[in-house]
Amino acid sequence: MRNATFLVIAAVIAFLEPAAAQQAPPASPANAQLTQKMNAYVGCINRLSARSYESRDRYFSWAAKNGPTGKERIIYGTYTIYDTTDCKTNVAAANAAEPHDAGLEAAANAYVAAVTTLEPLLKEADDYYTQENYKDDKMAKGKALHPRLVAAWDAFAGADKALRAGVEAINDKRAAEQLAAIEASEGRKTHYYVEALMIQAKRVLRAQQADKPDIDAITQALNEYEATVKATEDASGKDGDAKLGSMFIGSAKSFLTTAKQLMRRVRDKVPYSSGEKMMLSNVGAGWMVEGSPPRLMRDYNQLVDGYNRGARI
Repeated sequence: MRNATFLVIAAVIAFLEPAAAQQAPPASPANAQLTQKMNAYVGCINRLSARSYESRDRYFSWAAKNGPTGKERIIYGTYTIYDTTDCKTNVAAANAAEPHDAGLEAAANAYVAAVTTLEPLLKEADDYYTQENYKDDKMAKGKALHPRLVAAWDAFAGADKALRAGVEAINDKRAAEQLAAIEASEGRKTHYYVEALMIQAKRVLRAQQADKPDIDAITQALNEYEATVKATEDASGKDGDAKLGSMFIGSAKSFLTTAKQLMRRVRDKVPYSSGEKMMLSNVGAGWMVEGSPPRLMRDYNQLVDGYNRGARI
């Protein structure tokens, strides 16, 4: 389902945003430079990726896989994306800065190439459909645009996936190192559990979004996450430790509930009703379906938002 795919991507973007639940030890110059590089790459993803996938969803919500015919009952056209100039400039500066990572920098360049190709093409398509020019040329240009759009979206999806994977690999490593440092300096208190909770939430998300979900792997990730949610709640405010806001804990529990609902749906092969399918096919409405990928992503984004606000909402 295209909409569900978009939401998974959006959720991953949210986790990549710079965040700090508590004040970490001062960063070394090398780490500070790496953070600046990562922020440039993440900035592109956060600004451009969701809209790029949304434009594809919009187009294929009315156009057939083989392209438009001109006989469609409803023709929505597509969406444009935001200006790509800043992304291109910021990536060039980031790639020129230390520390260098040839693979990650190549992925960033490929992303820029793909998204800057997509931007004017989507504008061309949007002008064509908004002005209803297909009524004058019997959809001739629409048919000609179709393979170009598909190729541009495919190239973008591949570049986006590669850049995201590179960023995530570095973020995962840094998160694990930070968690170990917090445990060594502070012990297992609120700060530690908040960081562990976010790492494990991401593991749950990845297990749930696998192409072939493994129920055993999902269940294990859920059990570990649930135990950490309880430990976080128990540690909050104990023995003079920091007191977490109820909204952050509530978001952590909501994500757990939805993740369990989705696991059970997959495990028990529970189909979506016709009404649920209708909501899932509507961009922006899928989150209303309990135990669905869009609902999981909505809850995950809310958890990340609480974390980004300092986990003290």
